[in-house]
Amino acid sequence: MPEIVPKKLRDPRIRTEFVDANGLRFEVDKCGAGDRLALCLHGFPEHSFSWRYQLPVLAELGYEAWAPNLRGYGNSSKPEGVLAYALEYLLEDVAQLIDASGHQETVLLAHDWGAVIAWYFAIRQIRPLSHLVICNVPHPQAMQQGFSFEQLKRSWYVFFFQIPGLAEKMLSREDGKAMRDIMRSSAVDKDRFPDEVGEVYWRNAMQPGALTAMVNYYRALVRGGGAKRQRDQGFPTIETPTLMVWGEDDVALTKETTYGTENYVRDFTIRYLPRVSHWVQQEQPEAVNAMISAFLQGRNVPEFSWQSVLTPVEEEVEQVQEVKEEVMQL
Repeated sequence: MPEIVPKKLRDPRIRTEFVDANGLRFEVDKCGAGDRLALCLHGFPEHSFSWRYQLPVLAELGYEAWAPNLRGYGNSSKPEGVLAYALEYLLEDVAQLIDASGHQETVLLAHDWGAVIAWYFAIRQIRPLSHLVICNVPHPQAMQQGFSFEQLKRSWYVFFFQIPGLAEKMLSREDGKAMRDIMRSSAVDKDRFPDEVGEVYWRNAMQPGALTAMVNYYRALVRGGGAKRQRDQGFPTIETPTLMVWGEDDVALTKETTYGTENYVRDFTIRYLPRVSHWVQQEQPEAVNAMISAFLQGRNVPEFSWQSVLTPVEEEVEQVQEVKEEVMQL
């Protein structure tokens, strides 16, 4: 099997194993040996590697932390066909991974497409959850209510992905350059996404069948009718205590799509991170980890803010020093 994450980037505390669930084989990064499960779901075009900063922290909190590569990603199974990525199958994947863990208590953490799955998993109460942590994807009903012309412009890629074969062709141009650069180009703190990190996601996406699998999530949701089937079932209130962590500089989703989420979640906490991108748990892991830790321990979840500091330019500093010396000579 191809080595997607090189050894030099691997945290020695994280082990990789394979788990059979829902008729598929899942590659799972694991950390810790607690008696509770923390299941972390990645998004597009990511990999279990995107949770590398969170798994050890969750393990320290007493969880056995799992970050699976979802179907179509990493070295997990890649079933063929759009309908193989229907939301109902994705929900059952999560359910059977929880069952395979053998744990009686589960906290679900999720980002991007993983968060789409996690929202519906909690809404439909597929399995009991002690806590839900969502990163940068709105509740489906709040998304619908907050959908604006600005959000329509940002969602262009969802419609582009519906065209058979075109997305794969465009994303693989120039040896898949877009897949190397997608995170760094849309991040605020680009230092968090050096070339070696971009290479991980590039290797992940350029495996045979991987790009098609990734975009089939979107095709199954729109063309395949997954979103409509869920709307037809309605959106009962989520009873699971939920934390939403939201990087405000998200190029794909507007902040307005988060408004009103408290109407659909009984116990809801939201924390905005200004000047942080869509890739929030990778770009500001220290802040996100502090928020997750506090939430899971029942403490007040800290806020995140930026402080503007006016610093004199070098010439001004020299002028101030000259004036100070002249004053001292008087």
